[in-house]
Amino acid sequence: MRLRVELVVEVDDQDALVKGALGRIAEDPEIPADERAHAESAVAEDAAEALAYLVDPFDLVSEVPGVELAQASWSSEQVDYDPDSPDWDLDEDDEAGDEEEVVG
Repeated sequence: MRLRVELVVEVDDQDALVKGALGRIAEDPEIPADERAHAESAVAEDAAEALAYLVDPFDLVSEVPGVELAQASWSSEQVDYDPDSPDWDLDEDDEAGDEEEVVG
């Protein structure tokens, strides 16, 4: 089963976000030293990368009964968010999906 989730977050404190990501990277014993240096550089330069290091899709489903995460991929990017723009109408995809499911 595929679950799609799209989140738009507002970052109020970019420094705290980057600091949190750097802390997570520093505490992760599974990251090799060369990869750690690359990750630290990436999150220091781009808050979207910092966010990607702090958000874990496993956390979204880890406590859902009867569900085990088989595969996950995610990305993060900076966007200009305008809640009044039709480009951000999240229900648009749902309505199209609902129409496809109707059997007459």
